[in-house]
Order: sequence, then C-alpha cells, then structure tokens
Amino acid sequence: MTMPTLAIPALPSTLGVGSLGTLDWAIVGLYLAIILVSGWWLARREPSGAREYFIAGRRMPVWAVVCSIIASSLSVATFIGGPDMSFKGDLTYLSTNIGGIIAIFVVAWVFIPAFYKADVISIYELLERRMGRNAKQAASAAFMVGRTFASGARVYIGAIPIAAVVFGIDQSTEPGPLIIAISLLCAAAVFYTLVGGIASVIWTDVIQTVVMLVAVIAAIAFILSTIPAGTGQMVEALSTAGADGSSKLKLISFDLGGNFTIFTAVVGFMLLGLASYGTDHDMVQRMLTCKNAAKGGRSAITAILIAIPIVALFLLIGLLLFVFYKQPSLMGGVTPKVMPAGDQQPFLVFIVNELPTGLAGLMVAGLFAVGLGSLNSAINAMAATFIRDFYSHWFPGRSDKHYLSAGRWAVAGWGAVLGGFAIFCIYWKRANPQDTLIDFALRAMTFAFAGLLAVFLTVLLTRRGSGPSAIAALITGFVVILLFQTPFCVAVSSALTSTNYDAESIKNLLPWLALPWPWHLPIGVALSMGVCCLGRPRSPAVPA
Repeated sequence: MTMPTLAIPALPSTLGVGSLGTLDWAIVGLYLAIILVSGWWLARREPSGAREYFIAGRRMPVWAVVCSIIASSLSVATFIGGPDMSFKGDLTYLSTNIGGIIAIFVVAWVFIPAFYKADVISIYELLERRMGRNAKQAASAAFMVGRTFASGARVYIGAIPIAAVVFGIDQSTEPGPLIIAISLLCAAAVFYTLVGGIASVIWTDVIQTVVMLVAVIAAIAFILSTIPAGTGQMVEALSTAGADGSSKLKLISFDLGGNFTIFTAVVGFMLLGLASYGTDHDMVQRMLTCKNAAKGGRSAITAILIAIPIVALFLLIGLLLFVFYKQPSLMGGVTPKVMPAGDQQPFLVFIVNELPTGLAGLMVAGLFAVGLGSLNSAINAMAATFIRDFYSHWFPGRSDKHYLSAGRWAVAGWGAVLGGFAIFCIYWKRANPQDTLIDFALRAMTFAFAGLLAVFLTVLLTRRGSGPSAIAALITGFVVILLFQTPFCVAVSSALTSTNYDAESIKNLLPWLALPWPWHLPIGVALSMGVCCLGRPRSPAVPA
C-alpha cells in the first residue's frame, strides 16, 4: 500500500448551500450569533491575569463545569460516529463506560486532590515537585503533541458534516471542502477562546451542551414520527437483525477479537479514562476551576454519569435509522429519499436528505456545538501548559499582564496548529479506511496517553522515577503506540526491505498489528511504567 501524498487540492470555486433552506441558515446564524454575543459579554470583564484566564480564579460552579466536561468529551465523532456504530453493529460501545466509571472515581479520589494540594495551574507542575523541571516540560510537551493528534482528528471529523451541508454530501470527504470547513471551525473556536479564557469556554460550553441535547432529542422524536411500526415490533426486528442473526441490542461482548468487549472495557477503557480525566490538561483544567478538590472531583463524576445516557441517545438514533433504511417491512410504504451508500454516515445522510426545513438547521447548530465544545477547550489548555511550563521559564519575572497577553497569542497559535493537523488527518484517515470515526478519534488519543499515564501513576503510586526515566517513559509510550499503526509499519518495512507491502501482508509479517486497538494503551502503559520505575529520585524534587 502506498501512502497518499500531501498535495494541496484545488478548492471549490464557489460555496454551495447543500440542501439547507433559508430557515435552516437563519437558525445556524442565530446559534452563532448567540455564541459570539456571549463571548463579547464575557469579554467585558477583562481577566485580572494568567491565573484567572486559565483557571478562572477557582470560582466556577460545579454544574457549569459538568456541562463543560460533557461538551468537551462528546465530539462530532460521537454525534455522527455513534449512530454509525449502532447502525452497522450493536450497542456494545456502551459497555466501555464500565471502565470509564471505574477510572473517574480513581481520578476524583487520587488525581484531583493531588493537583489541588500542589496548587498547580498546569497539572504537569506536579511532576516538577518530584522529578524536576525537565520531567515537567517533557510531560507538557507530550500532552501538547498528543492533544494535537486527538483534537486535530476531532476537527477533521467535525469538518465532514459541515462540508456535507455546505457543499453537498458527495463532497463531504473531498479535501477542498474539508479544508474550508476546518478553517471555519478553528477560526470560530479561536475567536471566543481569546476573549475570556477558561471562564468564557465553560460558560459557552453550557450553551453548547443545551443546543446539542435539544438537537439529539429533536432528531429522535422526528425519526420516531416517521416510523409507523410500534416499539415492540422494532425491538423484535432488531433482536435478530445483527450479523449472522445476532441481536443489535447486545450490550456486552465476550469476543476476544473485538474492540468493545467486557475485557477491553475493564482494562483498556479504564486506562483510557484515567489518562483522559487524570493526565490530559484539556479535561483536568475544567476541574481545577472549581473551589476545591471535592467539588472538582464531584464535577468529573457527575459529568461522566450524565454523558452515558447522552451517548445512549446517539446509539438509539443509529438503531432507529437501521429500521428506517434497512427494515422496509416496518415502514408501511414510507421510503427514504436517498439511501446511505458506501462509507457514508447514515445520520449525516438523514440530516441532509430527510429532515424538514428548520430541523435540519437545528442539527447543523448541534454539530457546531459539539465541534466547538471540544475544540475551544483544547486550545485553551494547550496555551495554558505552554505559558506555564515553557514560556514563563524562558521569560521569567514578567508581569501577570504580560503572561496573559502571551497566553492569548498562544491560543491563536495552537488554533493554527490544530487546523494544520486536521488537514493532515484527511490523508491519515484515507490510509486507515477500516476505522470508524470513533475508532479513529480514540486511537489518535493514545499516542501521548501511554507515556503520560505511566509517569503519573509512577509519581502518585510509587516512590520510584526520575527526570531521565520519565522522559524515557514518554518516548517509550509514543514509540510503542506508533509500532501498532499499520501504515507506519508498511512504510518502514517497505523502505527497509525494498518490498511493496500492503496492509494484509504486513499483518501476516507482524502479527501484533492484528491486536484490537483498545489493547495498545495497556501494553504501552505497562512498558512505559516499567521504564519510568527504573529511575530513582535523588531527593524531594528540586527543579532541574
């Protein structure tokens, strides 16, 4: 298999309007106006300094932080990819929340209290106390690289439905329309992240969460109204409509070769939850805006418990769309205007072709809400870690106003970086066509998480570790995850042996590539933690 080139495609000469009507665009415009006005309103009170800009003076209410965590954790991959997953498969993705629930209680009882006790703005400052400045900066750099991968992938995924409704669904995966959509998303996120810092992000995330919930509930109500069959008939049909006559309502899988099984839920997704909510400053930053550690932990637990039924709603949409598109006997003569073809996302096809004027605009507003909700927080968190962990050491002793100004420049810079990586993801996804959107988004997150989680577990649970061993662990984690990427192994093996390998032949040569991706993180964490524990701290940490 040859890797695609990164040639910049020709952009569309004119902007299309997809299938949206005037009322739809009015609703989208109203939503964007509300976001812009709320940003302006919050900007009237200038943050007093970098501490308020990045952790809001620890005065945010728990309920608002809960909404912000939900908005950040549920991306467009969930909005579009969740229905696709249940449409093509079943409900086993929900079982991954078993690991998430275990993880969030560990984060609330172990990680969050440690961050508050150390009174940090960047969570990587905790590592400096134990392992020195080099370890802190290496972890912060790993976070920024990993968050670029993860959030860049989310921006790319968010651009797909926006390109579909603006240019038409046939153009939704073409590079030109996607580049325009990526630029729009990044520009909007940077604008209202700039004005008020994390407080602005959290309050606008409250609006984003409400818009998202209204959109998904409206979608379910409309789909149900178009299906004449009763609930009992649909449940009966779905009970045998899966692969080989299996049930599409299955919640638990014991298939060792699957991605979403009880085994990967308890191990792989538990570690993914620990990494996401305990070592990723994008998530943790919200919890640090609460008054104390107890409230920060409570916000995280509440958010994940509320997010589970929201994810279930998206999976329900996929099941209803399966009935709509694949069960004509239950539709009483109602036929879809357009059937999903190839790899097209069924919910996106439904939004573009089946929703009436007005409701389609609400769905697009919901797409913007989840897209911006996960992007603005990432930009702010990356700027916070850059200023706190790097810039303040390069230019020490400056005023708080200076660091606030530098932080805003960092916000703009990271917005550009994420946009650039999202464009790269257009080609990366083409090299991994077998991944669902959710698989693609989650796999991107593991590159930095393996080493970061290993280092934090070493610090919090052992008395081992040093600056050099932490840096080695971070590198180990990244390399281990990289070795599980089929396109990378194809490219390296082909270059070393002068043989043109494809994906299937390389998997026969390197059998570990067939391992389901949720096991990549546990292997990476185990090896990285082993490396980190080889180091011995010299004394209570002295900055290097």
